[in-house]
Amino acid sequence: MRIKILLAAVLIWDLTCGLGFNVYADNMVRIELKKQALDLSNINDARIYVKDLRGSNRNLASSSSDEQIIYLKNYRDVQYFADIGIGSPPQHFIVVFDTGSSNLWVPSSRCFFSIACYLRSRYKSRLSNTHTKIGKSCKIPFGAGSVRGFFSQDDTKVGSAVIKQQVFTEVTREGYFTFLRAKFDGVLGLGFQGSDSRNVTPLWQNMMLQKIVSKSVFSFWLNRDPTSGIAGEILFGGMDWTHFRGIHTFVPVANNGYWEIEIGDFFIGNNSTGLCKDGCPAIVDTGISFIAGPSTILAQINHAIGAEGIVSSQCKKVVSSFGTPIWERLIQGLHPDKVCQKIGVCPYNQTLGVSHEESQKQTSGLCNFCEMVVFWIQVEIRKDRSKELALRYADQLCEKLPNPGGKSYINCDVFSLPHITFTIGNKSFPLSPDQYVIRVDGIQGVHCLSGFTALHVHPRRPLWVLGDAFLRAYHTVFDFGNLQIGFAESA
Repeated sequence: MRIKILLAAVLIWDLTCGLGFNVYADNMVRIELKKQALDLSNINDARIYVKDLRGSNRNLASSSSDEQIIYLKNYRDVQYFADIGIGSPPQHFIVVFDTGSSNLWVPSSRCFFSIACYLRSRYKSRLSNTHTKIGKSCKIPFGAGSVRGFFSQDDTKVGSAVIKQQVFTEVTREGYFTFLRAKFDGVLGLGFQGSDSRNVTPLWQNMMLQKIVSKSVFSFWLNRDPTSGIAGEILFGGMDWTHFRGIHTFVPVANNGYWEIEIGDFFIGNNSTGLCKDGCPAIVDTGISFIAGPSTILAQINHAIGAEGIVSSQCKKVVSSFGTPIWERLIQGLHPDKVCQKIGVCPYNQTLGVSHEESQKQTSGLCNFCEMVVFWIQVEIRKDRSKELALRYADQLCEKLPNPGGKSYINCDVFSLPHITFTIGNKSFPLSPDQYVIRVDGIQGVHCLSGFTALHVHPRRPLWVLGDAFLRAYHTVFDFGNLQIGFAESA
Protein backbone atom coordinates (compact mmCIF):
# COMPACT_ATOMS: atom_id res chain seq x y z
CA MET A 1 0.00 0.00 0.00
CA ARG A 2 2.85 2.41 0.86
CA ILE A 3 4.39 1.74 -2.57
CA LYS A 4 1.11 2.68 -4.27
CA ILE A 5 0.87 5.93 -2.32
CA LEU A 6 4.46 6.83 -3.22
CA LEU A 7 3.78 6.10 -6.89
CA ALA A 8 0.69 8.31 -6.75
CA ALA A 9 2.76 11.13 -5.24
CA VAL A 10 5.32 10.77 -8.05
CA LEU A 11 2.54 10.88 -10.64
CA ILE A 12 1.12 14.09 -9.16
CA TRP A 13 4.59 15.63 -9.20
CA ASP A 14 4.98 14.75 -12.89
CA LEU A 15 1.62 16.32 -13.67
CA THR A 16 2.59 19.62 -12.08
CA CYS A 17 5.89 19.97 -13.90
CA GLY A 18 4.11 21.27 -16.99
CA LEU A 19 2.17 24.04 -15.25
CA GLY A 20 2.29 27.35 -17.09
CA PHE A 21 2.74 30.74 -15.44
CA ASN A 22 2.93 34.26 -16.81
CA VAL A 23 3.56 37.74 -15.44
CA TYR A 24 2.10 40.48 -17.57
CA ALA A 25 3.51 43.92 -18.28
CA ASP A 26 0.50 45.52 -16.58
CA ASN A 27 1.47 43.94 -13.27
CA MET A 28 -0.77 40.90 -13.24
CA VAL A 29 0.25 37.38 -12.26
CA ARG A 30 -1.56 34.44 -13.84
CA ILE A 31 -1.60 31.03 -12.13
CA GLU A 32 -2.85 28.05 -14.10
CA LEU A 33 -4.52 25.39 -11.98
CA LYS A 34 -4.51 21.63 -12.28
CA LYS A 35 -7.33 19.39 -11.14
CA GLN A 36 -7.27 16.13 -9.19
CA ALA A 37 -10.32 14.06 -10.13
CA LEU A 38 -12.49 12.89 -7.26
CA ASP A 39 -13.11 9.20 -6.74
CA LEU A 40 -15.06 7.20 -4.22
CA SER A 41 -11.93 6.04 -2.42
CA ASN A 42 -10.77 9.52 -1.44
CA ILE A 43 -13.96 11.56 -1.26
CA ASN A 44 -14.99 12.58 2.23
CA ASP A 45 -17.53 14.92 3.73
CA ALA A 46 -16.49 18.51 4.27
CA ARG A 47 -16.52 19.00 8.00
CA ILE A 48 -17.40 22.53 8.93
CA TYR A 49 -18.03 24.07 12.30
CA VAL A 50 -18.75 27.53 13.64
CA LYS A 51 -16.79 29.05 16.49
CA ASP A 52 -17.46 32.36 18.20
CA LEU A 53 -14.51 34.76 18.29
CA ARG A 54 -14.76 34.86 22.07
CA GLY A 55 -14.43 31.07 22.26
CA SER A 56 -18.07 30.08 22.69
CA ASN A 57 -20.05 28.13 20.12
CA ARG A 58 -23.36 28.79 21.84
CA ASN A 59 -25.90 31.51 21.20
CA LEU A 60 -25.65 31.10 17.46
CA ALA A 61 -29.13 32.46 17.04
CA SER A 62 -28.22 35.84 18.42
CA SER A 63 -24.60 36.13 17.28
CA SER A 64 -23.95 38.78 14.68
CA SER A 65 -22.33 37.90 11.39
CA ASP A 66 -19.02 39.45 12.44
CA GLU A 67 -18.71 36.98 15.31
CA GLN A 68 -18.37 33.85 13.23
CA ILE A 69 -15.20 32.06 12.15
CA ILE A 70 -15.57 29.25 9.67
CA TYR A 71 -12.86 26.64 9.93
CA LEU A 72 -12.79 24.30 6.99
CA LYS A 73 -12.43 21.28 6.23
CA ASN A 74 -11.27 17.87 5.26
CA TYR A 75 -8.94 18.81 2.42
CA ARG A 76 -9.44 15.47 0.67
CA ASP A 77 -12.37 17.24 -0.98
CA VAL A 78 -10.09 19.78 -2.66
CA GLN A 79 -9.47 19.28 -6.37
CA TYR A 80 -7.61 22.35 -7.63
CA PHE A 81 -3.91 23.00 -7.07
CA ALA A 82 -0.81 24.61 -8.55
CA ASP A 83 2.94 24.74 -8.03
CA ILE A 84 4.89 27.40 -6.09
CA GLY A 85 8.53 27.72 -5.06
CA ILE A 86 9.94 28.67 -1.64
CA GLY A 87 13.56 29.60 -1.07
CA SER A 88 16.61 30.35 -3.23
CA PRO A 89 16.97 28.28 -5.30
CA PRO A 90 13.21 27.54 -5.28
CA GLN A 91 11.99 24.35 -3.61
CA HIS A 92 8.75 23.31 -5.32
CA PHE A 93 5.45 22.53 -3.60
CA ILE A 94 1.96 21.62 -4.77
CA VAL A 95 -0.49 23.89 -2.93
CA VAL A 96 -4.20 24.54 -2.76
CA PHE A 97 -5.22 28.19 -3.20
CA ASP A 98 -7.81 28.64 -0.47
CA THR A 99 -9.88 31.76 0.28
CA GLY A 100 -11.18 30.05 3.43
CA SER A 101 -7.85 30.42 5.28
CA SER A 102 -5.02 32.94 5.51
CA ASN A 103 -1.78 31.06 6.11
CA LEU A 104 0.80 29.63 3.74
CA TRP A 105 2.07 26.30 5.05
CA VAL A 106 4.16 23.43 3.69
CA PRO A 107 5.78 20.38 5.32
CA SER A 108 9.13 20.94 7.02
CA SER A 109 12.24 18.78 6.83
CA ARG A 110 11.88 18.70 10.62
CA CYS A 111 8.57 16.84 10.35
CA PHE A 112 9.73 13.49 11.72
CA PHE A 113 6.68 11.98 13.41
CA SER A 114 3.90 12.38 10.80
CA ILE A 115 3.81 9.78 8.04
CA ALA A 116 1.99 12.26 5.78
CA CYS A 117 5.10 14.47 5.68
CA TYR A 118 7.21 11.67 4.20
CA LEU A 119 4.85 11.34 1.23
CA ARG A 120 5.30 14.88 -0.07
CA SER A 121 7.86 17.60 -0.63
CA ARG A 122 9.42 19.10 2.52
CA TYR A 123 11.03 22.51 2.93
CA LYS A 124 14.73 22.41 3.82
CA SER A 125 15.82 25.76 5.21
CA ARG A 126 19.52 24.86 5.04
CA LEU A 127 19.31 24.69 1.24
CA SER A 128 17.99 28.25 0.87
CA ASN A 129 20.23 31.31 0.62
CA THR A 130 17.36 33.66 1.55
CA HIS A 131 15.90 31.86 4.57
CA THR A 132 15.32 33.89 7.75
CA LYS A 133 14.67 32.06 10.99
CA ILE A 134 11.66 33.04 13.13
CA GLY A 135 10.98 29.84 15.06
CA LYS A 136 7.76 30.87 16.82
CA SER A 137 5.44 27.85 17.14
CA CYS A 138 1.90 27.84 15.77
CA LYS A 139 -1.13 25.62 15.22
CA ILE A 140 -3.52 25.93 12.28
CA PRO A 141 -6.99 24.36 12.80
CA PHE A 142 -9.02 22.95 9.92
CA GLY A 143 -12.10 21.47 11.57
CA ALA A 144 -11.32 17.88 10.60
CA GLY A 145 -7.79 18.22 11.90
CA SER A 146 -4.92 20.63 12.30
CA VAL A 147 -1.28 21.15 11.48
CA ARG A 148 1.43 22.29 13.87
CA GLY A 149 4.77 23.85 13.18
CA PHE A 150 6.73 27.06 13.40
CA PHE A 151 7.08 30.27 11.44
CA SER A 152 9.87 30.87 8.94
CA GLN A 153 10.55 33.54 6.37
CA ASP A 154 11.81 33.15 2.82
CA ASP A 155 11.37 34.35 -0.74
CA THR A 156 8.34 32.72 -2.35
CA LYS A 157 7.88 32.29 -6.08
CA VAL A 158 4.34 32.37 -7.49
CA GLY A 159 4.47 32.08 -11.23
CA SER A 160 7.36 34.28 -12.31
CA ALA A 161 6.76 36.72 -9.47
CA VAL A 162 8.92 36.53 -6.34
CA ILE A 163 7.48 37.74 -3.04
CA LYS A 164 10.38 38.74 -0.81
CA GLN A 165 10.63 37.33 2.71
CA GLN A 166 7.14 35.86 2.96
CA VAL A 167 6.29 34.49 6.41
CA PHE A 168 4.98 30.93 6.23
CA THR A 169 4.58 27.89 8.48
CA GLU A 170 6.97 24.97 8.38
CA VAL A 171 4.69 22.13 9.41
CA THR A 172 6.21 19.55 11.75
CA ARG A 173 3.06 17.57 12.55
CA GLU A 174 0.07 16.77 10.34
CA GLY A 175 -3.12 14.97 11.32
CA TYR A 176 -2.72 11.32 10.31
CA PHE A 177 -6.15 10.66 8.83
CA THR A 178 -6.76 14.21 7.63
CA PHE A 179 -3.73 14.66 5.40
CA LEU A 180 -2.32 11.20 4.74
CA ARG A 181 -4.16 10.79 1.43
CA ALA A 182 -4.19 14.45 0.42
CA LYS A 183 -3.07 15.17 -3.13
CA PHE A 184 -1.09 18.28 -2.26
CA ASP A 185 1.83 19.43 -0.14
CA GLY A 186 0.39 22.50 1.52
CA VAL A 187 -2.09 25.35 1.43
CA LEU A 188 -1.75 28.96 0.27
CA GLY A 189 -4.39 30.98 2.09
CA LEU A 190 -6.11 33.82 0.24
CA GLY A 191 -8.14 34.99 3.22
CA PHE A 192 -7.72 38.17 5.23
CA GLN A 193 -5.06 38.88 7.80
CA GLY A 194 -6.60 38.31 11.21
CA SER A 195 -6.49 36.54 14.54
CA ASP A 196 -6.61 33.10 12.92
CA SER A 197 -3.49 33.91 10.86
CA ARG A 198 -1.51 35.08 13.93
CA ASN A 199 -1.34 38.52 12.26
CA VAL A 200 0.92 37.17 9.51
CA THR A 201 0.49 39.17 6.32
CA PRO A 202 -1.00 36.86 3.66
CA LEU A 203 1.03 36.33 0.50
CA TRP A 204 -1.47 38.03 -1.78
CA GLN A 205 -1.38 41.18 0.36
CA ASN A 206 2.42 41.19 0.21
CA MET A 207 2.12 41.08 -3.58
CA MET A 208 0.39 44.45 -3.35
CA LEU A 209 2.72 45.88 -0.71
CA GLN A 210 5.76 44.92 -2.80
CA LYS A 211 4.20 46.42 -5.96
CA ILE A 212 4.14 43.08 -7.77
CA VAL A 213 0.55 43.80 -8.77
CA SER A 214 -0.92 47.26 -9.24
CA LYS A 215 -4.54 46.47 -8.39
CA SER A 216 -5.73 45.01 -5.10
CA VAL A 217 -7.91 42.32 -6.70
CA PHE A 218 -7.59 38.70 -7.73
CA SER A 219 -9.98 36.67 -9.85
CA PHE A 220 -10.81 33.00 -9.82
CA TRP A 221 -11.93 30.91 -12.81
CA LEU A 222 -12.60 27.17 -12.89
CA ASN A 223 -12.79 25.52 -16.29
CA ARG A 224 -15.99 23.50 -16.80
CA ASP A 225 -14.46 21.58 -19.72
CA PRO A 226 -13.32 18.24 -18.21
CA THR A 227 -11.16 17.47 -21.27
CA SER A 228 -9.05 20.61 -21.00
CA GLY A 229 -5.49 20.40 -19.67
CA ILE A 230 -6.07 23.67 -17.81
CA ALA A 231 -8.48 23.23 -14.90
CA GLY A 232 -8.70 26.93 -14.15
CA GLU A 233 -6.66 29.94 -13.15
CA ILE A 234 -6.14 32.62 -10.55
CA LEU A 235 -5.20 36.06 -11.86
CA PHE A 236 -3.63 38.39 -9.30
CA GLY A 237 -4.07 42.08 -10.06
CA GLY A 238 -6.98 41.88 -12.49
CA MET A 239 -9.36 39.69 -14.49
CA ASP A 240 -9.32 37.93 -17.86
CA TRP A 241 -12.23 39.08 -20.02
CA THR A 242 -12.21 35.82 -21.98
CA HIS A 243 -13.26 33.84 -18.91
CA PHE A 244 -16.69 35.39 -18.31
CA ARG A 245 -19.79 36.70 -20.06
CA GLY A 246 -21.60 39.95 -19.35
CA ILE A 247 -20.69 42.06 -16.33
CA HIS A 248 -20.01 41.16 -12.71
CA THR A 249 -22.57 41.66 -9.99
CA PHE A 250 -20.65 43.07 -7.02
CA VAL A 251 -21.79 42.78 -3.42
CA PRO A 252 -20.04 44.10 -0.28
CA VAL A 253 -17.91 41.90 1.93
CA ALA A 254 -18.90 41.77 5.60
CA ASN A 255 -16.51 43.80 7.72
CA ASN A 256 -15.27 40.83 9.76
CA GLY A 257 -12.03 39.76 8.09
CA TYR A 258 -13.51 36.98 5.94
CA TRP A 259 -14.73 36.73 2.36
CA GLU A 260 -18.32 36.73 3.58
CA ILE A 261 -21.24 38.18 1.65
CA GLU A 262 -25.00 38.26 2.10
CA ILE A 263 -27.26 36.19 -0.14
CA GLY A 264 -31.00 36.56 -0.58
CA ASP A 265 -33.88 34.20 -1.27
CA PHE A 266 -33.10 30.64 -2.31
CA PHE A 267 -35.12 28.82 -4.98
CA ILE A 268 -35.66 25.16 -5.86
CA GLY A 269 -36.95 25.25 -9.41
CA ASN A 270 -39.30 28.23 -9.46
CA ASN A 271 -40.32 27.83 -5.83
CA SER A 272 -38.97 30.12 -3.15
CA THR A 273 -37.85 28.43 0.06
CA GLY A 274 -38.29 31.69 1.94
CA LEU A 275 -35.37 30.92 4.20
CA CYS A 276 -33.02 33.70 3.14
CA LYS A 277 -35.54 36.30 2.03
CA ASP A 278 -34.22 38.61 4.77
CA GLY A 279 -30.60 37.74 3.99
CA CYS A 280 -28.20 34.96 4.96
CA PRO A 281 -24.42 35.06 5.40
CA ALA A 282 -22.35 33.08 2.92
CA ILE A 283 -18.60 32.40 2.83
CA VAL A 284 -17.04 32.27 -0.64
CA ASP A 285 -14.46 29.49 -0.38
CA THR A 286 -12.22 28.16 -3.15
CA GLY A 287 -10.94 25.36 -0.90
CA ILE A 288 -14.07 23.21 -0.73
CA SER A 289 -15.59 21.25 -3.60
CA PHE A 290 -19.19 21.33 -2.41
CA ILE A 291 -21.79 23.92 -1.47
CA ALA A 292 -22.53 23.78 2.24
CA GLY A 293 -25.86 24.91 3.60
CA PRO A 294 -28.31 24.47 6.48
CA SER A 295 -29.84 21.02 6.92
CA THR A 296 -33.32 22.56 6.79
CA ILE A 297 -32.88 23.49 3.14
CA LEU A 298 -30.58 20.61 2.25
CA ALA A 299 -33.40 18.18 3.06
CA GLN A 300 -35.71 20.06 0.68
CA ILE A 301 -33.07 20.04 -2.06
CA ASN A 302 -32.42 16.33 -1.65
CA HIS A 303 -36.15 15.65 -1.80
CA ALA A 304 -36.53 17.71 -4.97
CA ILE A 305 -33.60 16.08 -6.79
CA GLY A 306 -34.21 12.55 -5.52
CA ALA A 307 -31.02 12.30 -3.48
CA GLU A 308 -30.81 9.49 -0.96
CA GLY A 309 -29.96 10.73 2.52
CA ILE A 310 -30.54 9.02 5.86
CA VAL A 311 -33.69 8.29 7.86
CA SER A 312 -33.71 10.35 11.03
CA SER A 313 -35.81 8.66 13.70
CA GLN A 314 -35.72 11.75 15.94
CA CYS A 315 -36.99 13.95 13.14
CA LYS A 316 -39.79 11.51 12.36
CA LYS A 317 -40.62 11.31 16.06
CA VAL A 318 -41.13 15.07 16.15
CA VAL A 319 -43.47 14.90 13.13
CA SER A 320 -45.53 12.02 14.51
CA SER A 321 -45.70 13.26 18.11
CA PHE A 322 -45.80 17.03 17.67
CA GLY A 323 -46.84 17.60 14.05
CA THR A 324 -50.48 18.35 14.87
CA PRO A 325 -49.71 20.76 17.76
CA ILE A 326 -47.15 22.53 15.55
CA TRP A 327 -49.75 22.89 12.79
CA GLU A 328 -52.38 24.20 15.20
CA ARG A 329 -50.07 26.79 16.80
CA LEU A 330 -48.98 28.08 13.39
CA ILE A 331 -52.60 28.29 12.17
CA GLN A 332 -53.45 30.22 15.34
CA GLY A 333 -50.79 32.78 14.41
CA LEU A 334 -48.16 31.93 17.01
CA HIS A 335 -44.73 33.18 15.94
CA PRO A 336 -42.70 30.24 14.53
CA ASP A 337 -39.82 30.98 16.90
CA LYS A 338 -42.12 30.33 19.87
CA VAL A 339 -43.86 27.15 18.70
CA CYS A 340 -41.37 24.52 19.91
CA GLN A 341 -41.08 26.28 23.24
CA LYS A 342 -44.87 26.50 23.60
CA ILE A 343 -45.46 22.79 22.95
CA GLY A 344 -42.71 21.82 25.40
CA VAL A 345 -40.05 20.46 23.02
CA CYS A 346 -37.53 23.25 23.61
CA PRO A 347 -36.72 24.63 27.08
CA TYR A 348 -38.04 28.11 27.71
CA ASN A 349 -34.66 29.82 27.35
CA GLN A 350 -33.07 27.57 24.73
CA THR A 351 -34.38 29.52 21.77
CA LEU A 352 -32.82 32.59 23.38
CA GLY A 353 -29.46 30.82 23.52
CA VAL A 354 -29.07 31.04 27.32
CA SER A 355 -30.31 27.67 28.58
CA HIS A 356 -28.24 25.59 31.00
CA GLU A 357 -25.63 23.24 29.53
CA GLU A 358 -27.11 20.04 30.95
CA SER A 359 -30.58 20.95 29.72
CA GLN A 360 -29.15 21.61 26.28
CA LYS A 361 -27.50 18.19 26.13
CA GLN A 362 -30.78 16.43 26.88
CA THR A 363 -33.08 18.38 24.60
CA SER A 364 -31.03 20.06 21.87
CA GLY A 365 -31.51 17.18 19.41
CA LEU A 366 -35.30 17.14 19.48
CA CYS A 367 -35.39 20.92 19.76
CA ASN A 368 -33.33 21.37 16.59
CA PHE A 369 -35.49 18.88 14.68
CA CYS A 370 -38.61 20.61 15.98
CA GLU A 371 -37.45 23.96 14.64
CA MET A 372 -36.77 22.33 11.25
CA VAL A 373 -40.25 20.78 11.18
CA VAL A 374 -41.84 24.12 12.12
CA PHE A 375 -40.10 25.74 9.16
CA TRP A 376 -41.20 23.00 6.75
CA ILE A 377 -44.83 23.07 7.90
CA GLN A 378 -44.86 26.88 7.76
CA VAL A 379 -43.78 26.71 4.10
CA GLU A 380 -46.62 24.25 3.36
CA ILE A 381 -49.17 26.47 5.11
CA ARG A 382 -48.13 29.35 2.85
CA LYS A 383 -48.89 27.06 -0.09
CA ASP A 384 -52.40 26.43 1.32
CA ARG A 385 -51.66 22.73 1.80
CA SER A 386 -53.81 20.64 4.11
CA LYS A 387 -52.52 19.42 7.46
CA GLU A 388 -52.27 15.84 6.20
CA LEU A 389 -50.19 16.85 3.16
CA ALA A 390 -47.99 19.15 5.23
CA LEU A 391 -47.21 16.46 7.80
CA ARG A 392 -46.60 13.87 5.11
CA TYR A 393 -44.18 16.25 3.36
CA ALA A 394 -42.31 16.92 6.62
CA ASP A 395 -42.04 13.19 7.25
CA GLN A 396 -40.58 12.70 3.76
CA LEU A 397 -38.05 15.46 4.34
CA CYS A 398 -36.87 13.71 7.49
CA GLU A 399 -35.80 10.81 5.27
CA LYS A 400 -33.80 13.17 3.07
CA LEU A 401 -31.72 14.81 5.77
CA PRO A 402 -28.07 14.76 4.61
CA ASN A 403 -25.85 12.25 6.30
CA PRO A 404 -23.14 14.16 8.21
CA GLY A 405 -20.75 11.24 7.65
CA GLY A 406 -21.20 10.91 3.88
CA LYS A 407 -22.73 12.25 0.71
CA SER A 408 -26.15 11.95 -0.86
CA TYR A 409 -26.26 9.81 -4.00
CA ILE A 410 -28.47 10.80 -6.90
CA ASN A 411 -29.33 9.46 -10.33
CA CYS A 412 -26.80 10.50 -12.97
CA ASP A 413 -29.67 11.25 -15.38
CA VAL A 414 -29.83 14.95 -14.53
CA PHE A 415 -32.11 16.26 -17.28
CA SER A 416 -35.28 16.13 -15.19
CA LEU A 417 -33.77 17.77 -12.10
CA PRO A 418 -34.68 21.36 -11.14
CA HIS A 419 -32.38 24.35 -11.19
CA ILE A 420 -31.15 25.55 -7.79
CA THR A 421 -30.96 29.35 -7.64
CA PHE A 422 -29.20 31.73 -5.27
CA THR A 423 -30.09 35.42 -5.08
CA ILE A 424 -27.04 37.66 -4.77
CA GLY A 425 -27.27 41.42 -5.02
CA ASN A 426 -30.94 41.13 -6.09
CA LYS A 427 -29.87 39.06 -9.09
CA SER A 428 -30.53 35.38 -9.70
CA PHE A 429 -27.60 32.96 -9.96
CA PRO A 430 -29.01 29.60 -11.07
CA LEU A 431 -27.15 26.32 -10.99
CA SER A 432 -28.23 23.77 -13.58
CA PRO A 433 -28.27 20.05 -12.65
CA ASP A 434 -25.05 19.35 -14.53
CA GLN A 435 -23.39 22.11 -12.47
CA TYR A 436 -24.45 20.96 -9.00
CA VAL A 437 -24.23 17.22 -9.65
CA ILE A 438 -20.72 15.93 -8.93
CA ARG A 439 -19.54 12.87 -10.84
CA VAL A 440 -17.00 10.63 -9.17
CA ASP A 441 -15.24 7.52 -10.41
CA GLY A 442 -15.74 4.20 -8.69
CA ILE A 443 -14.72 0.59 -9.25
CA GLN A 444 -18.10 -0.13 -10.81
CA GLY A 445 -18.19 3.01 -12.92
CA VAL A 446 -19.30 6.61 -12.47
CA HIS A 447 -21.43 7.60 -9.48
CA CYS A 448 -23.20 10.90 -8.95
CA LEU A 449 -23.46 12.90 -5.75
CA SER A 450 -25.41 15.96 -4.73
CA GLY A 451 -23.13 18.99 -4.75
CA PHE A 452 -24.69 20.14 -1.47
CA THR A 453 -23.48 19.15 1.97
CA ALA A 454 -25.00 19.94 5.35
CA LEU A 455 -23.81 22.78 7.56
CA HIS A 456 -25.25 22.42 11.04
CA VAL A 457 -26.05 25.87 12.41
CA HIS A 458 -29.10 27.18 14.26
CA PRO A 459 -32.12 27.27 11.87
CA ARG A 460 -32.64 31.01 12.47
CA ARG A 461 -28.97 31.66 11.74
CA PRO A 462 -28.63 29.85 8.38
CA LEU A 463 -25.15 29.96 6.92
CA TRP A 464 -23.85 28.97 3.49
CA VAL A 465 -20.42 28.20 2.07
CA LEU A 466 -20.14 28.67 -1.69
CA GLY A 467 -17.48 26.23 -2.85
CA ASP A 468 -16.27 24.97 -6.20
CA ALA A 469 -19.67 23.60 -7.25
CA PHE A 470 -20.83 27.24 -7.36
CA LEU A 471 -17.54 28.80 -8.50
CA ARG A 472 -17.34 26.54 -11.56
CA ALA A 473 -20.49 28.24 -12.83
CA TYR A 474 -19.47 31.81 -11.98
CA HIS A 475 -16.23 33.70 -12.54
CA THR A 476 -15.39 35.40 -9.25
CA VAL A 477 -13.52 38.61 -8.50
CA PHE A 478 -12.19 39.19 -4.98
CA ASP A 479 -11.80 42.98 -4.68
CA PHE A 480 -9.84 43.79 -1.53
CA GLY A 481 -9.51 47.49 -2.35
CA ASN A 482 -13.27 48.03 -2.34
CA LEU A 483 -14.15 45.15 0.00
CA GLN A 484 -16.49 43.46 -2.45
CA ILE A 485 -16.90 40.25 -4.44
CA GLY A 486 -18.18 40.10 -8.00
CA PHE A 487 -19.81 37.20 -9.88
CA ALA A 488 -20.35 36.78 -13.63
CA GLU A 489 -21.26 33.77 -15.75
CA SER A 490 -18.16 31.73 -16.55
CA ALA A 491 -17.16 31.37 -20.19
